[in-house]
Amino acid sequence: MALGGAVAAGTRALRVIFAGTPEFAAQALAAICDAGFVVPLVLTQPDRPAGRGMKLSPSAVKREALARGVPVAQPTSLRLDGRYPDEAASAEALLRETPHDVMVVAAYGLILPQWVLDLPPHGCINIHASLLPRWRGAAPIQRAIEAGDAETGVTLMQMDAGLDTGAMISGVTVPIGPRTTTALLHDALADAGAAAIVAALIALERDGHLAATPQPEAGVTYAEKIAKTESALDWRKDAHALTRQILAFDPFPGASTVRDGATLKVWSAEPAARPAESATALPGTVLQSDASGVVVACGAQQALRLLACQKPGGKRLGIREFLTGFPISIGQRFEVDPS
Repeated sequence: MALGGAVAAGTRALRVIFAGTPEFAAQALAAICDAGFVVPLVLTQPDRPAGRGMKLSPSAVKREALARGVPVAQPTSLRLDGRYPDEAASAEALLRETPHDVMVVAAYGLILPQWVLDLPPHGCINIHASLLPRWRGAAPIQRAIEAGDAETGVTLMQMDAGLDTGAMISGVTVPIGPRTTTALLHDALADAGAAAIVAALIALERDGHLAATPQPEAGVTYAEKIAKTESALDWRKDAHALTRQILAFDPFPGASTVRDGATLKVWSAEPAARPAESATALPGTVLQSDASGVVVACGAQQALRLLACQKPGGKRLGIREFLTGFPISIGQRFEVDPS
C-alpha cells in the first residue's frame, strides 16, 4: 500500500478523509480543500498502466492530493477477508489512527466493507452522478444519455452496505441537451457534485448532523459498467437511438462501425431526412456522402448523418476533412450486426 505526502492545513474544524479516483472525484477533493476543510488522508486506487508506453500513472485524485500535500494511501483492497488481507489490515490501522469526522467517497472504485462504513463518526457520504434511485451503479452518466433522459444530476447519499442504496442527503438536477456528450455532462456533474459536497460539509459542521431520506423503491434502474464491445453501432436501430449511443460513448469507448474491415470511430452525428427513393436501402447503406455529411440508412426507415469520424490510426476529424483521407461512396455499406 503506497503512502506519501504531508497533512494539509485547513481553516475549518471538520476533518474529512476522502476516497476517490478519477477526475470527477479530484474536482470534489479540490473544492473540499479550497473550502478550508482539514483532509488528513486520501484513499485512491493503485497507479495503473496508461498511455502508449503503458507506464504506471497516478490517478487524478492522487495528483490533486499530492499537489496539496495531503497524505495518500493506495490499498488494493479494504476487505479483511479478501485476496489482500495484509494490505487491508494496513489500511485499517491507518484509518483507525487517522483522526477524522466523516469520509467523503466519489467514484473510488473499491467496495467499502462494513468496518469502513462504521468507522467515521458521521459515516461515509457518497457523491453519486445521478438522481437516485435512477441509475445506481458504475456508469450513470453514460446510461442516462444512452436512455434519452432529459435530465440527471448529483445525489449526496449516506452510504450503506448496498449498491448505491443509502439514504439521500441532497440532490442537484442537471439538464441533458440534445448534443450533450458524456464528456460535457461529466464536467457539469463534477461542478455540481463539488458544490454540493462543500455545502453539505458546511451544514454538517454547523449543525452536527445531516438529514437523510430513504430512497423510494419505485424508479430503481442500474447503470451497468460500459464494455468496449458495446461501442459497435447496430444500423438496424433508429437514428435517435444511434445518436444517443454516439453521445454516450464520447469519450469512451467511442461509437464505432466497420467498412471493408476497417473500424471507424463515429464522434458526432444527427438524424437526417431520408430520401423517398431510398426506401428499399438496407440498414448501413450510404445514401449520401459529401462535405455536409455521410448519410447512412438505419432502422425504422430513418437515416443518420455522420459529422465527425476517425479512421484507424488517425485523429478525430470533421466529416469534410475526414473524407479527403478516407473516401466513402454512395452505395457502400457499413456492417450491421455488431455481434
